[in-house]
Order: sequence, then structure tokens, then C-alpha cells
Amino acid sequence: MDETGAPTPFEAYEPEPSPAQARCNLIVDSPCELPLSFCEKHGLFVMPYTYTMEGEAVEDDMYTSITPKQFYDAMRKGATPQTAYPDPLTFERVYSEALDAGKPVVYLCFSSGLSSAYDAACLAADRLKERRGADTPLYVVDLKEESTPQYLVCWEAVRQRDKGLSAKEMVQWAEEVHYYVWTLFMCDDLDALARGGRIPQGVAFVGTKLNVKPLLSIDLDGKLTLAGVSRGRKKGIQRLAEFYQEHHDRRTPIAGVGNADCPRDLELLKNLIRQAAGHDVPFLASSIGPTIGCHVGPGMISVCCWGPDRRESASALSVPDRIASEITSEDSNRYATDGILERPDPAE
Repeated sequence: MDETGAPTPFEAYEPEPSPAQARCNLIVDSPCELPLSFCEKHGLFVMPYTYTMEGEAVEDDMYTSITPKQFYDAMRKGATPQTAYPDPLTFERVYSEALDAGKPVVYLCFSSGLSSAYDAACLAADRLKERRGADTPLYVVDLKEESTPQYLVCWEAVRQRDKGLSAKEMVQWAEEVHYYVWTLFMCDDLDALARGGRIPQGVAFVGTKLNVKPLLSIDLDGKLTLAGVSRGRKKGIQRLAEFYQEHHDRRTPIAGVGNADCPRDLELLKNLIRQAAGHDVPFLASSIGPTIGCHVGPGMISVCCWGPDRRESASALSVPDRIASEITSEDSNRYATDGILERPDPAE
């Protein structure tokens, strides 16, 4: 409700706990950016990642023991934290806790295109099934998402779970959903991207000198891809708002927005999106967690939304591949001409 008592646009999308409807349990990663309070309220099991800060291993507890400002201020002062996905014992512990709750389990895992966590999660699941039985109802899904879009997908998965999807139906849904999520984000700390191997060190140096901000996205394989550049931060934020307006599904207008300790820029982005839309927009806002923050540094800002199937967009295939796709489709007979494309003999 807003100050007048009227429903806000977000309330139409916010999931309500319906344990009686749930037919499966969900595991999410700590870097999915869902608030821990949300996970507890909706009965989600959390797979904790870790990071090192000044040589000390710290669990990514979803900003329970540290604030975003404290974490990113440490990076601003020169800290270079490193991340690690869960070890085998942690995978096994969380799997067992979720299974022991009495329902089939679906683990919505961080993108395999950016981490080896998915492979490790699958190996841990296989080892567990060797002891508990091959028919143990445990499924690991490569979301091919991270950060804000992972937040959007995991949050929506709770709604779908509470509508009654079975574990196998949830797996099918989660494997397909990546193609309908559109993402764009901008990083301010190019050195952090270079340290993580996301961009060459020389590009980071030149970009910083020229005040160039890379605009990044996530491709169909779950890997980072350069979507463009912006000369200056304000122009970059404007581009994020335009991206949402260009790609979001009007029937599902929720906007996922995230920030790495730049709340004023986040409010600017939200206002620009509202202005372009001409009405209020339901926002799913998050703070970029430590696991992602180690790689992007302070100042990252992002937007994502539900949109059309990205496999059908012009950028999904090269022109020659698009032509080949047409020729090999079921209606390929319309391209057939004698001596060029042989048609099968109907009698054969």
C-alpha cells in the first residue's frame, strides 16, 4: 500500500506464501540477491557462497552481518576480495536439509557461463544420489543468469511454485525462462572487471581515462557480453531506462533493478523508467551482493525485465544462420526449385 492506502503496482506480482500448494522445495544461491527475510518467509533453502576479505574467508550471508556500504567502501579503499562457490560438504548439507523437508527439490543454480558452480553442484548431487538412491528427487538447473536477473527469476519461481508446479514442471520452466529475460547493466569500476578477467587490463585503463562505461548483458549461454558503451555515467543510466522501455513485455511490466551501493543512481533510473512509461512501474529492487560485487565493484547498476523470446531476436543468429534456419524449417518446400533443392518422392 502507498501512503494513501491504495495498492501499489508491485502488489499485483508479489508472491504470497502458500505452503499447501507447494509441491517442491527450492534452493537458491546466496548471490541471487533475494533478501534473506524473503527466503525465510517463503521457505527457500539458501546455498551459501563465500568470499575472502583481507585474507579471511567470509560467508555471503546476504548482507546479514555487513551492509552494502561497508562492503563497497572496503573495495573503494583498495580491498580486492575473491569469491568461491560452495564446497562439496556444503552442497551436500543444503541438499539433505531440503530433501529431509519432505518434498522433491529443485536447485536454481548460478550461471555455468560465469562459474564452475553448476558443474560442482551436479557432481555433489550425483554423489548424494549414490548413497540415497538414484531416484532421489533432486534436480539441479543451470539458470544461465546471475545478479539482478537471477533475482527476478528466483523471485518469480516462488510464485510459480506456489501456484502448484511440480518439481519436474519447475525444472522445465526454469530451463526455458532464461530466453525471456532481457538484461543490461553498467559498471563503474573497470579495474574490478579487469581483475576478474571480464575485460583486458588495457581496455580498463583506456576506458577509465576516457570516462567510457561498458554496457554489458548476458548471452544465451549465460556468459557476459558487451552490448555497447556510454560516454559518461548519466548517459549510461539513460540507456538502461531506454533498454527497459524497448524490451519489456507490456503484460508483465515488472522491472528488476539492482545497484552496488549507488542508491541515488538507482532512484534516477527508476524515475527515468517511470517517465518513459508514463505511469508507475512495479520495481523489484536489489542490492548487488558480495559474491557479484567482488567482480563488478562499487557503482554497478542494472535493469532486467521479461520480454520476447531472445532466440527469435535478430541478434540471436547471424544472417547466414537465420537463412539456414528458414531453409531447414518444416515449411522449407516453399524454397524448393527444380535442380536446386530436391524434394522427396511422395511414393518413397
